Amino acid sequence: MAAARSSQGTAGVNGVKGRERSGGSGRFGGSVRAVGRALHLPVTGAARGIRKATHAHGAGESGLGKLIELHAVNGAGDVMITVALASTVFFSVPTDEARGRVALYLAITMAPFTLLAPVIGPLLDRLPHGRRAAMAAAMLARALLALIISGAVAAGGIELYPAALGVLVASKAYGVVRSAVVPRLLPPRFSLVKANSRVTLGGLLATGVAAPIGAGLQTIGPGWPLYGAFVIFIAGTFLSFSLPPKVDSAKGEDVALLAADAEHLRGPHRSSTGRRPGLRTVGPAVTHALGANAALRCLSGFLIFFLAFLLREHPLAGESAAVSLGIVGVAAGAGNALGTAVGAWLKSRAPEVIIVTVVAMALGAAITAAIFFGAFLVASLAAVAGFAQALAKLSLDALIQRDVPELVRTSAFARSETLLQVAWVLGGAIGIALPLNGVLGLVVGAAIVALGWLATVRGLLASARRGGAAKPRVA
Repeated sequence: MAAARSSQGTAGVNGVKGRERSGGSGRFGGSVRAVGRALHLPVTGAARGIRKATHAHGAGESGLGKLIELHAVNGAGDVMITVALASTVFFSVPTDEARGRVALYLAITMAPFTLLAPVIGPLLDRLPHGRRAAMAAAMLARALLALIISGAVAAGGIELYPAALGVLVASKAYGVVRSAVVPRLLPPRFSLVKANSRVTLGGLLATGVAAPIGAGLQTIGPGWPLYGAFVIFIAGTFLSFSLPPKVDSAKGEDVALLAADAEHLRGPHRSSTGRRPGLRTVGPAVTHALGANAALRCLSGFLIFFLAFLLREHPLAGESAAVSLGIVGVAAGAGNALGTAVGAWLKSRAPEVIIVTVVAMALGAAITAAIFFGAFLVASLAAVAGFAQALAKLSLDALIQRDVPELVRTSAFARSETLLQVAWVLGGAIGIALPLNGVLGLVVGAAIVALGWLATVRGLLASARRGGAAKPRVA
C-alpha cells in the first residue's frame, strides 16, 4: 500500500507537472498565434477589402473583378519600370545630356512603336481565341525584359533601348486586349462606362501606391524597382489565366472598320461598289469622338515630356525640380481619378456634349496657362488635362457601346485604343523637340487641342442634336 501510495503520489506529481508544462506550452502557443493574427490581420483585412470592392455589384460573378485586379497589377508593374527608366535616362545626368538621352530613347523605342502600333490591333483581331494567353504573354514578356533592363542599367549596356521598346509594345498590346475583354465581362445592368471606370480607377490607385514604393526601392539600388516589376508581372501572368474562359470566345464578333464614310456602313469589309474601304467603319459620331480623344491623348504625351524638361531646368517658384515634377504629376493623377469618378457618375448621359465640353475646358486651360504662365496654372493645366482625358475616353466608350453593333464592338475598342496610343507617341515627340520656353510650349499644346476640337465639335454637336446616329448595320 505504501508502494501504491508512493506510486499514486508520484503519478499525481508528474500529472500536475505535465499539466503545468502543457498549460505553459498552450499559453505560449496561444500568444504566438495571437501575435501572428495581429500581424496577419492588416494584410488579410486589406486583401478582403480590396476583393470586396473589386467584386461588388456582380463584378465577382461576371469576372470583371479579376480584370480590375489584373489591371491594377499591370499599372503597378509599369510604374516600377517607369521609375527605374526615369532615374537612369532622365535624372542621372545634366539636363542637356538628358534631352539627348530621351531623344535617343524616343527614336529607338517610340519611332518603331509608332509603326508597330497600327499592326497590334489587327493582329490581335486575328487571335480572338487566345486573349487570356495574349495578356499573360504581355505580362511574362515585361517580366523578362525587366530583368534584361536591370542588367543594362548596371552595366550601361545598349540593350536598354530595345528592351524598353519591347516593354512598350507589350504594355500597349495588353491595353488593346484589355479594351476588347471588358465588354465580355459586363455584369447584368452594368454599363460599359461604369465597367471601364472601375478598371481605370483600379489601375490609377495601384499606380499611386506603387510609385513611392518604386522610389524607395530606387534608393537601395537602380535595379531594385526592376526586380519589383519582375515579381509583379510574374504574378500578373498567372492572374491572366484566372479570367473566365468566355473572354477567349469570339462568338458573334467581326472586325470593326473605323471610318465615318456613310457608304461603308453596310458591311465591315466591302462597300456597295465592291472596293475595300481604306478606313474602318463604326459611324461618324464615334470617329469624331475618337478624333477629339486623340487630341487630348496627344496633349497628354506632349505635357509629360515637355514639362519634365521644362520643370527640371526652370522649377516652380521656391521648389526643387523633383518637387516641381511631383506636384504636376500628382495634379495630373488627381485630375485623371476625378474624371474617372465623374464619368462613372454621369454614366452615358450625352457623351457628345461631354466630349465637346471637356476638350473646350482643356483648350481654355492651355490658353490661360500660356498667357499667364505660372506655377499654379501649370499644375492646373495638368489637372484639367488629366480630368478631360479620363472623362472623354469614358464618353468615347459610351458612344461605341451605343452606336457600334455588338458584332464588331470588341474590335472597335481594340483598334480605337491603338490609335490613341499612336497619338500619345506623336505628342511626346513634339514635346521633346521643342525648346524649353514655357509660353511657347503651352501655345503649342493649346494648338494641338484646338485642332482636335475644331475638327470634331460640329460633328459631335450634330450627333447630339439627332440623339445619336443610327446604328450601322453589318452585313
